[in-house]
Amino acid sequence: MKKLLLIIAIFPLLATQCNEDDNGIVCTEEARAGLNITIKDSETNAYLSEGVSVVATDGSYSETLQSFDSTEPIFSGAYEREGNYTITVSKTGYVTYTSEVISVTSDVCHVIPQQRTILLQPE
Repeated sequence: MKKLLLIIAIFPLLATQCNEDDNGIVCTEEARAGLNITIKDSETNAYLSEGVSVVATDGSYSETLQSFDSTEPIFSGAYEREGNYTITVSKTGYVTYTSEVISVTSDVCHVIPQQRTILLQPE
């Protein structure tokens, strides 16, 4: 009986989390990065972040990806934005890298994050 009362008490809370058009799927409210790019030195396999520029381009849209952790840096961006991105990575002392197209799609709630590791070649 206690379980039934708990379910009855929680149901209105769950119902308020759904939109009328979402078929009962509860989505979280955080923004997800569509692109998550790790940059490493191709010879040493060491993470690179200092002085690295990572730019995502989709047609006329362009965004510089950001990294917030210097120990295991991941450059993230394209938050909740679908698209077909080309990634350009540059750093002094390394050959500039341009990726193939990376497609970011979404489900009913969020973009589906794409992770890539790019190995930069020293000059």
